[in-house]
Amino acid sequence: MNDKVAGQAAPGLEAASAASAAAALPRGALGAWWAQGTRSAFFQPPRWQGLVLTPAVLALLWLLPMAVSMGFERLGIDGPASFYWPTLLASGWLSLVVWWLVCAWLTQDQAADAAAPLGPLPLLAMVYAQALLLQLVLGLALVPLVRSGGFAEGHELLSLSRLLWLAGLLWIFAAQGVLLWRASAAPRAKWVKAMALVIALSLLQQFYMPLRHWYPDRPEFSASEKAPAFRLTQEVIEAQDQVLQRDLAALAPAHGGRINVFALTYAPDAEEDVFMRESALVADVMQQRFGATGRTLQLVSRRDPAPSMAWATPLNLQRAIQRMAVLMDREQDVLFIHLTSHGARNGKLASSLWPLEVEGLTPQQLKAWLDQAGIRQRIISVSACYSGSWIEPLAAEHTLVMTSSDAEHTSYGCGRHSELTYFGRALYGEQLRQTLSFEQAHAAARTVIDQREKEAKKSDGYSNPQIAMGSGIRGTLARLTAQLAGR
Repeated sequence: MNDKVAGQAAPGLEAASAASAAAALPRGALGAWWAQGTRSAFFQPPRWQGLVLTPAVLALLWLLPMAVSMGFERLGIDGPASFYWPTLLASGWLSLVVWWLVCAWLTQDQAADAAAPLGPLPLLAMVYAQALLLQLVLGLALVPLVRSGGFAEGHELLSLSRLLWLAGLLWIFAAQGVLLWRASAAPRAKWVKAMALVIALSLLQQFYMPLRHWYPDRPEFSASEKAPAFRLTQEVIEAQDQVLQRDLAALAPAHGGRINVFALTYAPDAEEDVFMRESALVADVMQQRFGATGRTLQLVSRRDPAPSMAWATPLNLQRAIQRMAVLMDREQDVLFIHLTSHGARNGKLASSLWPLEVEGLTPQQLKAWLDQAGIRQRIISVSACYSGSWIEPLAAEHTLVMTSSDAEHTSYGCGRHSELTYFGRALYGEQLRQTLSFEQAHAAARTVIDQREKEAKKSDGYSNPQIAMGSGIRGTLARLTAQLAGR
């Protein structure tokens, strides 16, 4: 800021009295600016008469929207968080410079006009006065969605969250555009170029180089407050390798003369315990109901400094498939794989094991590994949002694919407070404890899930679980059912 800001008044702006000009922050000055900023946010022409601008007023008009934004950023984090002070060195400076240039460019040929400010600084002040209301309204609307995980891939409120965010962004651009149009005497082409620069800056800050001031504290593995935070050390990584090798070595080989079931569960999201619980449930059902005792392996991502289970990473899954292929009759025995995590519309299964970076799993990867291993009889169960997208890549004559939703809808029950997903509870916790038929259990589970989702008021409609069974696997499962019934 320079000394010329103090007391600057365009035609239409009252000159400050001698006493007001000497004051750094005249009484009522900020409130007057915010009142007119509110008018402009709702597309009303601001009244410039009576507004007093000093360096302190302009500084506060710039700083307060930024402080409100930081406050809402903190409120959007559910749980403990830490403030990253170095971000303050970059906060708002690029935006301030670009906006000053835009305001100066649009007002450089401005003639005295009682309806508009003279010069860039009053216009810049109004931009930030308007921004305060926009930040407050959008923050109050979006923070509850952020805290509930509404912007996470696969969440049932994802569509609503994105719609509100897009509407807010359009409101900001429209309000800014109308304000600049009314306050400048520039030709339309010049205004279009200025708005293009403003929009490009906003999108750049949103997507390419977003600045975050608050970061969630990473949860400790134990519920005890005295438990040490998880650290990815060489010892932890070596222990993980030992656990995987131990579990692979402990797998029992197939018994000849019968159909053997080998079972794998894969839960790659360490953020939500619901996936770990579902993995344990499915593994128990496969052992108790389908004779997979000794041939079941759980891959579960946990931030455990003393790991008891191997992590659910794509490489570990590939190694487990290869090991089971060695132990089984690859023409006759059945490999069952249950995948449970958040899912995305592009078909990728989410992975989270901070600070370790783990790639998400795709159906194409899984199919390639199964083909390479030469395993013929396959049951693939996918409990994730949009998991219906896994049907087409995996469907085959000797494959059964079951999913918790179709390709266009979310599934339900994968939040941090959920005991089990609706799909896992209905199919494995209930129906497969009553029948050995996956088809019958899936059909019954669909009805149960539909009713429960209606009762829970699921916002994006019925998840619509899917199933695809090839003729080859149907015959194999019929023989397996007869074998198990005779047991």
